[in-house]
Amino acid sequence: MSENGPSEIVVKSWARLIRAANEALSAVESDLKRAGHPPLAWYDVLLELRRAGDDGLRPFELERELLLAQHNVSRLIDRLEGKGLVHRRPADDDRRGQRIAITEPGLKILTKMWPDYAAAIQRHVGAKFHDEEEAQQLYLLTGRILDRT
Repeated sequence: MSENGPSEIVVKSWARLIRAANEALSAVESDLKRAGHPPLAWYDVLLELRRAGDDGLRPFELERELLLAQHNVSRLIDRLEGKGLVHRRPADDDRRGQRIAITEPGLKILTKMWPDYAAAIQRHVGAKFHDEEEAQQLYLLTGRILDRT
């Protein structure tokens, strides 16, 4: 490593963080699929739209929250709209733009998925900690990585 480069443990931590996140995500996705639910990305979009309330979100706002590529969000919105889980309407401040909002069936999907999603999070993440303090430590450490300041 160069003088300004990361230490060996930082590189190992980086690789382990990515592997752990991918493994946990894959396990949670598998559990949801086995339970007959749609993909986790559907849940995440619907959750962000529920949080946004009746006003909904512009597609770029949704992208920012989800960290998905634009083309993925557009296709996902199309699929969700096709299933009647979201609806589009013109943006009040820009008629060329649009806002996406969750529908009543979308809210029902969230409610139906949450118990299985919560159980999967506990099984694949929560159960790995000895206590809540360890979970808090991970939360704080990953928060430092996410801090953009």
